[in-house]
Amino acid sequence: MARRTPAESRGWHDALRELIARHAERGEPLPAALERARAADAEEPAAWAPRVATASGLPAAAGLGAATYFADLAAPRGERHVRVCTATACFAARGGRHVREVEEALGVTAGHVDEEGRTSLQAVHCLGYCYAAPAALDGIRPCAGADVAGQLAGRTEPRAPVVPASDTTGSPVLLVGVENGESAWDVWRDAVADLGPDDIRDEVAASGLRGRGGAGFPVAAKWAAAADKTGAVVVGNGDEGDPGSYADRLLMEKDPGRVLAGLALACYACGALRGTVLVRSEYPEATARLRRAVRQAVADGDLAPAAGEAGPRPFVEITEGAGSYAAGEETALIARLEGGRGVARPRPPYPTDHGLWDAPTVVNNVETLAAVPWIVRHGGAAYARRGPADETGTKLVCLSERFARPGAYEVELGTPVREIVTRYGGGLREGRELVALQIGGPLGGFLPGNALGVPLTSRALAEQGAALGHAGMVAFDTDTDPRELLRHLWEFAKDESCGACSPCRVGTRRGLGLAQETGPAPGEAYGRLARLMGEASLCAFGRRVPLAVRSLARVYGDALAGWDR
Repeated sequence: MARRTPAESRGWHDALRELIARHAERGEPLPAALERARAADAEEPAAWAPRVATASGLPAAAGLGAATYFADLAAPRGERHVRVCTATACFAARGGRHVREVEEALGVTAGHVDEEGRTSLQAVHCLGYCYAAPAALDGIRPCAGADVAGQLAGRTEPRAPVVPASDTTGSPVLLVGVENGESAWDVWRDAVADLGPDDIRDEVAASGLRGRGGAGFPVAAKWAAAADKTGAVVVGNGDEGDPGSYADRLLMEKDPGRVLAGLALACYACGALRGTVLVRSEYPEATARLRRAVRQAVADGDLAPAAGEAGPRPFVEITEGAGSYAAGEETALIARLEGGRGVARPRPPYPTDHGLWDAPTVVNNVETLAAVPWIVRHGGAAYARRGPADETGTKLVCLSERFARPGAYEVELGTPVREIVTRYGGGLREGRELVALQIGGPLGGFLPGNALGVPLTSRALAEQGAALGHAGMVAFDTDTDPRELLRHLWEFAKDESCGACSPCRVGTRRGLGLAQETGPAPGEAYGRLARLMGEASLCAFGRRVPLAVRSLARVYGDALAGWDR
């Protein structure tokens, strides 16, 4: 069969999107139909996904593509489905040994179902319990702690500690509801009564607020790009996939009204009548609490009960993800919402011009939205006075289980990393030596444990080869084998590459292969691979991997010689 040209491929893709859009307008969205079928059928996706698509008048590929891409749909399912976390904080807590312990306790290896079809085990990257690692989800029931295998086997009671959260600023922006019980809906009501969309945008512009999901794009500029365009949509990105971060989970579970009020204010500022929050499937409690909060807001008259009744109250929906780190990137997230594979799309066009179903779309991270009510109430100038002039405001920083006092801390940007680690985190538990500190997730970067004077800003961290990202901090002590940590990093990159571009898809697999070799340090071949990934990958995921590896190699020196290219 003749290979499609790029133009022909784009045309085929657009035609498929149009078919899926028509189906969504007629009835159940394709993602929901696939999830329902997955729950009722233990077979491989090839046995049920095409049937779901064709029953809706769609090509079989529409169902099979998504069902084989997303881990939640593709993973084998037994009557009891357990997800065990293999992400960085859980790896640091036990050196990855907990996975084998869980396999032995359940009698099934990760990625399989036992012979009776009763129990299945799925390895996932982060469940948001980094402060109590390692962790697992037994259905939707969380278990966390060093004895997680015993909890799953019924030898000890399941434990799921709440997120420890503290404000360090004296006047919280993000934790004001968690700590003081202050509602954000009063801000929303006052804004709709007394302010116009331009006023909201002006205050956010004056605040200097930047996106907290990792990219750090100015929020007001993104809103202005979509403002007053017909059919605009605002999407709240709750697909917090960075291992080491649980800030979004904290906000969605403990103060969902603040997230929704921030979304409503964003909709109002952009002239959007519709909003959506996509929540990671690994956060079932967050999904449940957001849905309850939406129902309450509708009952209170703050949100519209239906799309046809929106304006200025937006109509808001809560949608679940399906297990993909890369789907947190905004174009991949939009693809997930449309029912396709969660892969990144080339830009331009940008989502603010052609996003969800080609509508102008603003995508804001959950923590970003949660800051908006405070800014509207207190003014953009008050927010801009917090933190450095070029990177204003506060940030939730998440400390992992290795710290003496793990938890989420609201700090002003610019706070020295050493102060966060020692003053708030208390250093490492049992006085252990901090060798390496990962900041901003697996693609963020690593700092040496004895060089933490850098201020918590994107620019300062970048100068040290790290990144702010979600600002999750995972500590590594002397028990960590640097070669094992290197393999862990490449394995994550290989598993979570969306596969949309060859530099990342092939590069992450080649990188893992090199990391698994026991011979001499990688040579110039790895240098070429790193340059190719860094320069030609479609999105930041592939471009950041070599930078993260380089920062890790610099921390460990001779132990990882040759990886600092």
